[in-house]
Amino acid sequence: MMRSSRPSPFHLVFFLLGALMLLFVVAPLVRITLDTSTSELADAIHDSELWGSIAMTLRAAGIATLISVLFGIPLAYLLAHHRFPGRSLVLGIIDIPIMIPHSAAGLALLTVIGRYSLAQKAARPLGIEFVGEEAGIAVAMAFVSVPFLVNAAREGFESVPVRLEKVARTLGATPARVFVTISLPLAWRAIVSGMVLMWARGISEFGAVIIIAYHPMATPVLVFQRFNDYGLPYARVAAVILILVCVVGFGVLRFLSRPAQRETG
Repeated sequence: MMRSSRPSPFHLVFFLLGALMLLFVVAPLVRITLDTSTSELADAIHDSELWGSIAMTLRAAGIATLISVLFGIPLAYLLAHHRFPGRSLVLGIIDIPIMIPHSAAGLALLTVIGRYSLAQKAARPLGIEFVGEEAGIAVAMAFVSVPFLVNAAREGFESVPVRLEKVARTLGATPARVFVTISLPLAWRAIVSGMVLMWARGISEFGAVIIIAYHPMATPVLVFQRFNDYGLPYARVAAVILILVCVVGFGVLRFLSRPAQRETG
């Protein structure tokens, strides 16, 4: 007996609701891009302030991501392989930066890396300043985006077959060698995806960054400043270019995560 290929009303309703959700996400991005003329985009090529801001934003987000890898990957590995008292609490703490308002996160960070903080006093002999500097922007980006890296890496390590690690241990491999030769190679796609997502999230951060450093201007702050001072037309080009950068980052993320999904399937 052949089944009818006609979709049920239930599926039609879900299709409509899903389409509206996609429209809600895509429409503003498409509209602001279409409203930006080619002449405005051409003028933006010679906007040294904009491109300097974009370069600094990409660099700060990259530094934040690379430094976070050194601390986040070991934490993710421990959370994936060990059940210890307080593990649920640690998992909750990791997600706190996602839940709290990012302006509040910036104020909280200011108490730790402010001009008279212990962290700043320790970093000053090394020539590192946080408030009003790129280093502070990187710290703010890391704080709000590191949950994406840790959670993605943890899920990647959890997907590694435990029996492979146990076999390696029975053959005399040390925990460090198991990590380097088995766990890390099998979880690398999830880790890289988390790194790309953290980097892209850092690029778009505004609330925490503006508290730590209004100058030099990260690109989200630059967009806000131009909109606040000159209005939508002047800020639109910077916004469109920032959106395109973030979309490219998301495209890289999807490209990196797709092979892993195929293997799982």
